Amino acid sequence: MAQSPPLRTIRPLARAFFARTPRRVARELLGKVLVRDVADSRLIGRIVEVEAYLGESDPAAHAFAGNTARTSVLFGPPGFAYVYFIYGNHYCLNVSCERQGKAGSVLFRALEPLLGIEEMARARNIALPLARRDLVKLTSGPGRLAQAFGITRARDNGIDLTSPGSSLWIGEDGFRARNICITPRIGISKAADQLLRYVLDGNAFVSPPRPFKVIGLK
Repeated sequence: MAQSPPLRTIRPLARAFFARTPRRVARELLGKVLVRDVADSRLIGRIVEVEAYLGESDPAAHAFAGNTARTSVLFGPPGFAYVYFIYGNHYCLNVSCERQGKAGSVLFRALEPLLGIEEMARARNIALPLARRDLVKLTSGPGRLAQAFGITRARDNGIDLTSPGSSLWIGEDGFRARNICITPRIGISKAADQLLRYVLDGNAFVSPPRPFKVIGLK
């Protein structure tokens, strides 16, 4: 696991960071932090696994169907949350990429919890004190991290992830990601062979199945 302290100064990412290709945004999001501010508490998780989705040219992307009421966030300005409900069971968080009018996104697949761990456990209905095996389950997987951070479509879809005035935002704290692995995406049936999943190799919070076949290491 990363050894950086959880209380470093966090600076929000600029909108220009997201106004690029999903591939580049995905890779450079590794090591950044997701922040949830609620009342007097703050949750922080380091981003350790993401997947890129390439908009209307990508059969696995929601934007493949075009600009609809559901997917309009993906065609809007970069840096906004796109949240959807899947399998009738859990929410998934994405951030919009590319310039306005051109769809693209990055799916958040796993975080390493840094701050607010007890609040995350309560949101996940995991008993305290946390055992090591339960800590790893907190935010490993898109549904788990969404539940731990209280992310829902009604609450978060369309909010500005570049603004610390939002209750959910993305920032950087000086951590430098190393040993980045690039693999095929998982959990999808269309365009599943594309090398669009980016992970921090060796991080315990990367979502299962593990071990995974490493296609690229940078």
